[in-house]
Amino acid sequence: MAARARLCSLLGSVLALAALVGQVTGVKNFEDVRCKCICPPYKDQPGHIFNKNVSQKDCDCLHVVESMPVSGPDVEAYCLRCECKYEERSSVTIKVTVIIYLSILGLLLLYMVYLTLAEPILKRRLFGHSQLIQRDEDIGDHQPFANAHDVLARSRSRANVLNKVEYAQQRWKLQVQEQRKSVFDRHVVLS
Repeated sequence: MAARARLCSLLGSVLALAALVGQVTGVKNFEDVRCKCICPPYKDQPGHIFNKNVSQKDCDCLHVVESMPVSGPDVEAYCLRCECKYEERSSVTIKVTVIIYLSILGLLLLYMVYLTLAEPILKRRLFGHSQLIQRDEDIGDHQPFANAHDVLARSRSRANVLNKVEYAQQRWKLQVQEQRKSVFDRHVVLS
């Protein structure tokens, strides 16, 4: 629950930061709007793509194509073949998405580090603690550890699952080694 609350507060702070950045910039970045004209080949002129930062009402061939590759009466025919589109994007949304993605990736990386480094240490402590409880139960003093028995039973079931997985993994590794020996050393292929 605490991890979920931290994650929610982290995402809230990221969104607040993004909103603050959006309010500070206020005016759209010059890279957020553009008019893109794609002009196919015309007569002896190769095709071109033209980009220019203009308003939506000025998004046409005459305003975007600065150095017209054709002259005279061919200008109108050239411009009719061009396809111009007004494009708008929100760089703040892109930034927020990247920050959220990197935050989740960082959390997963931290979780992986926890699983590889901290869990084996905790596992050793758990097994050591369970052996101490078993020794105390053997002595006959059940009163102080009345609640610990339920906790131990739950941890044993988790430990049993881990032990089964580890045992299956070891058995699989031994089978692979045996197959390698039979194929490479004895040159026998199992069918």
